[in-house]
Amino acid sequence: MTMSELEQILIGDSAAARPAVILEGLDASVAHRTIKGAPRTIYEELWHIAYWQQKTLDWVQGIETPFPDHASEGFPAEDGANGESWEQLCKRFFRGNLLAAAVARDESRLERPIRCPSRPGYPTRIMTVRAQLENLGAHNAYHFGRIVLLRQIAGAWPPPSAGYSW
Repeated sequence: MTMSELEQILIGDSAAARPAVILEGLDASVAHRTIKGAPRTIYEELWHIAYWQQKTLDWVQGIETPFPDHASEGFPAEDGANGESWEQLCKRFFRGNLLAAAVARDESRLERPIRCPSRPGYPTRIMTVRAQLENLGAHNAYHFGRIVLLRQIAGAWPPPSAGYSW
């Protein structure tokens, strides 16, 4: 089965390496490594991606999960209190990533309007499922680009399968 461009953006290699390739071969020691000058670790970047991916999945399923009051809520607790291992986080991300791709595959739902809560003080946005998935794809691409850069700086790029080397 051929993937739509929207599915490619979410799980494929539409404009960049697939998420599976970007995360390939990473272990917890590299994922949690603090890189001088970088505001976040790879773990924190992926946690943030998974956080917003779940918000999107809720919204496209009609669950008006509130927008966070503060940006810090979209990242793991600094004290590590979330207790989620790197392996668990990767599994959680990929589960959600496959669900998002399945929603993208269901063309009968893509133009359906959904309610997406906004930042506190702003009105709820009405957008289509497609638009929300496109937002997710753009958001993920941004943060996966940061993960690639962190891997490059850490000397952990390219991944074992070679991925993209530029």
